[in-house]
Amino acid sequence: MIGRITGKILSKQPPLLLVDVMGVGYELEAPMSTFYRLPATGENVSLLTHLTVREDAHLLFGFFTQAEKDLFRDLIRISGIGPKSALSILSGVNVEDFWSMVRAGDAARLVKLPGIGKKTAERLLIEMRDKAGAAEAAIGAVMSPAGTAAPLQEARAALTALGYKPAEIQRFTEAVYKDGMTTEQIIQEALKRAVR
Repeated sequence: MIGRITGKILSKQPPLLLVDVMGVGYELEAPMSTFYRLPATGENVSLLTHLTVREDAHLLFGFFTQAEKDLFRDLIRISGIGPKSALSILSGVNVEDFWSMVRAGDAARLVKLPGIGKKTAERLLIEMRDKAGAAEAAIGAVMSPAGTAAPLQEARAALTALGYKPAEIQRFTEAVYKDGMTTEQIIQEALKRAVR
């Protein structure tokens, strides 16, 4: 699996992006939320990636932040939403607003996104509701470029992987976090609080 690439931007033609990595040109598709933040053609960029393997193609998708990549992966797991639809959603709304719509159960606003009909919006609300708390907790940390995730965001992701609920993670990390703490320190302190 290709999880991240770093190289020089050769061309930008939304949604396509060509990045030269040590002489190999990687063609990626990226949402407009990523395109808006890209440096100029000829400059270096580092992007998180998701590789989709199909019978007829290997498709590489690029994202500027972990939150974008996580939402993309959550979306393509939903029946009826493929990579193209997920890119359209990410191009039509930022990650924070998407999760706010899910949390509020706002199907009317979801229907306004490209490629989302009423039934798909309802399915999105049902299937994504449980993930909204964890996603917003992670976004509560600074949304940072690929490779520079904030320790708080990393700690919350690790606690999610350990099986803690979003509300618990929020409560534990808010109680223990202080500026300058490393990811490991946050996790250790949060786990101490979890077993009290």
